[in-house]
Amino acid sequence: MSAAEVLKLARRSNIMIATAESCTGGLVAAALTDLPGSSEVFDRGFVTYSNAAKADMLQVSGSTIEQFGAVSQEVAREMADGALRASQAQLSVSITGIAGPGGSEHKPEGRVCFGLAVDGHTTSTETVEFGALGRTNVREAARDHALELLQKAILDLQNSL
Repeated sequence: MSAAEVLKLARRSNIMIATAESCTGGLVAAALTDLPGSSEVFDRGFVTYSNAAKADMLQVSGSTIEQFGAVSQEVAREMADGALRASQAQLSVSITGIAGPGGSEHKPEGRVCFGLAVDGHTTSTETVEFGALGRTNVREAARDHALELLQKAILDLQNSL
């Protein structure tokens, strides 16, 4: 999956994209904006590494973070929804996870939660266990998975028209 393909599909469908990233620190936004013409379909990216940033920038509920932890599908959902609300986008992807090193028994290294919000649709979430691949590899795998989620969402929207 390539960022170029995501941009091409978004351009064809007239869809604006926003990102909300924690453990990837903006890698998805960087992959998209590395390409010329990305401003036509990429609205903005939020790097919300801290819990305070998630709350301040995306209105992630403190009680959600407290109850489920920052690395959870519930937080990923609120991040994706918040990115839509705080942008001009119709599609957003969110990422929160444990890139490593470290982790815990309950939240191991390589666990990454994703949210995908599409204007007018129910926000979907999923968790991927990439494993203890090392910090860089987990972050890159999460970036690539987020790009795949964006591509699939745009294709699904095209097919539903």
